[in-house]
Amino acid sequence: MNAPHIPLYINRGLSWLEFNQRVLYQAWNTKNPLLERLKFLGIFSSNLDEFFEVHVASLKQQSQRAQVKKGPDDLLAREELRALSSKIRELLLDQHRCWDQEIIPALKKESIYLHEYGEAPIDEQKYFSQYFHEFIFPMLTPLAVHPLHPFPQLLNLSLNLLVELQEENHKTTLVVVQIPQKLPRFIPFSHSQGTKETHYVFLESIIKHHIGDLFYGVPIGKAHLFRLTRNSNLTIDEEDSEHLLDVIEKELSHLDSNTPIRLEVHHSFPKKLAACLLKFLNLQESDLYTLPGILNFTPLMSLAAEIDRPDLREKRFSPRKVVSLRAESDIFWHLRRGDILLHHPYDSFQTVADFLGHAAEDPHTLAIKQTLYRTSSDSPLVSSLMSAARHGKQVTVVIELKARFDEAANIKWARMMRNEGINVIYGLSGLKTHAKAMLVIRQEGEKIRRYVHLGTGNYNPSTARFYTDLGLLTARESLTADVAAMFNVLTGFSKLPELNELALAPYNLKEKLMGLINREIAHAQAGRPAALFIKMNALVEEGMISDLYRASRAGVTIKLLIRGTCCLRPGIPGVSDHIEVRSIVGRFLEHSRILYFENGGASEIFLSSADWMPRNLFRRVETFFPLVSPGVKEHVKEILDWFWKDNVQARYMDRFGKYHHISQKNEPFNVQNAFLEDAQSRRKMTE
Repeated sequence: MNAPHIPLYINRGLSWLEFNQRVLYQAWNTKNPLLERLKFLGIFSSNLDEFFEVHVASLKQQSQRAQVKKGPDDLLAREELRALSSKIRELLLDQHRCWDQEIIPALKKESIYLHEYGEAPIDEQKYFSQYFHEFIFPMLTPLAVHPLHPFPQLLNLSLNLLVELQEENHKTTLVVVQIPQKLPRFIPFSHSQGTKETHYVFLESIIKHHIGDLFYGVPIGKAHLFRLTRNSNLTIDEEDSEHLLDVIEKELSHLDSNTPIRLEVHHSFPKKLAACLLKFLNLQESDLYTLPGILNFTPLMSLAAEIDRPDLREKRFSPRKVVSLRAESDIFWHLRRGDILLHHPYDSFQTVADFLGHAAEDPHTLAIKQTLYRTSSDSPLVSSLMSAARHGKQVTVVIELKARFDEAANIKWARMMRNEGINVIYGLSGLKTHAKAMLVIRQEGEKIRRYVHLGTGNYNPSTARFYTDLGLLTARESLTADVAAMFNVLTGFSKLPELNELALAPYNLKEKLMGLINREIAHAQAGRPAALFIKMNALVEEGMISDLYRASRAGVTIKLLIRGTCCLRPGIPGVSDHIEVRSIVGRFLEHSRILYFENGGASEIFLSSADWMPRNLFRRVETFFPLVSPGVKEHVKEILDWFWKDNVQARYMDRFGKYHHISQKNEPFNVQNAFLEDAQSRRKMTE
């Protein structure tokens, strides 16, 4: 009997759900502090929301087209939707089991309680009633549901109550009341019953109890909670958009009128009313998700941060300051001596902020150029850029207005920077600028010298505290000249010249990667040492996966550390039996992209802003650059070796795309904890 055919490529959406399942596991993991587990429940939901808004929405559009074709995973869009729906329902039930069986009992054990309104003591109910009339009632707007009227325009990801009103003729009228998104989901008691107790009431429970106050003189039936998700993909015709900022801003204002794609209800929600809502929203029964408990765990992230119990969190740590700016030296002096590697969050992101801040104030700085994809709401880097412009420096910023879910923030920053006299560029038509690069140009005597920062992560001091990324600060002429050429392409009409060290997507990055893989194949065929070790967030692009299969067949040893989506199948006899795939999900989000090539014994290591996905290789401007300093290379090789030693947070993937614990034959080794301990010890040595 023949074995069933297994496609060479795993479905992208199903692989991503496997990643989110590993996130959910962190909420189940009792070795994690309780509030960290609470946070992971929220992260799981937030991730899933974005997955629906983007990936599921795109699949639904594809499934409605007349001409459809199967992907490399042998699935049509409608077949993938069915498979995703089944897996998502399984994960949601698991999430609610975790909440009911693990998190709620653990919170109670720590004297942290979440209540419905009716469970609160009488004096607290009086307080919440007053709170309702003062802060909530003015924000509520009842919206009638009528066959002759358009269905109420409900916000994306909004919680809503569907209220049944009993009319005099015994007919039932339906009214929607939207739960205000600006108010906190969990309202604390006015005072604690004990010094160590913490109590909250659900916002929707307060509103539900007082819902009759909105309908004077009308008998109220039941009120049922539901949640709506919409397609959040922007549709922008850049070729016809002279004013891209205004066009994107207009599109953002229309997102809450985009097509609905998911309806979530509690299992007590009447089936007839659910069918009615589906009809109004033009959704199918397959778009309905009936849940056994609370809707939307995402606000748990905020709650976990709000609860004042440091004993229930990971211990705080102080990142290592890599460069100390003494009075007799500056950061440029350090860089003239050699390259500096930064490993965030273990090494402080403040070094990057200092690099830019120092350049902004430095009288010898002539110009600063920087890319911005995502940054924080109070970014010190943007403040430094504006300060540099006020000090007469020539400042140019390539800001990506189309950074998904950060469009509004980037529009705000773009306007502020333009008002300060900064040259703000929106990148190249049809491409997102995802590269992370900063260029400082200084006058040093009779010489012009360039200094550069390149990284694997965004210029965001907030996320740099919990995203792991690598950055390189350098004054090396061959690389800084390449970065200057890249900015000329981004800001003008220059064609990409031949570069010394830097490779760029979408111009020559894929060809560069293919050449490096082919070189390893040649080494293997000649009997020389041949190996790849690649750490990324996602491996999706069919051509690159095919090249890795070719390398495996040639005998190249391949280690892949892919945090999220991985469409490659390891361990297929004769195809990928020399490939191992692992993933690490832990306290910090693994975000760095590191590529190691054995090269016959003369190893080379590269950093990149790009994952191996079609969008990164063909539709984004991405950087890929070598590490040449012996000390830096040795450090990064050690980082990779430590990653592969992890047998606590790491999971290995089988050929079916499922992930499993790694056998702990040796002592337990948690790589993120090891990096923390190493950074703290090195920090103490320099203090």
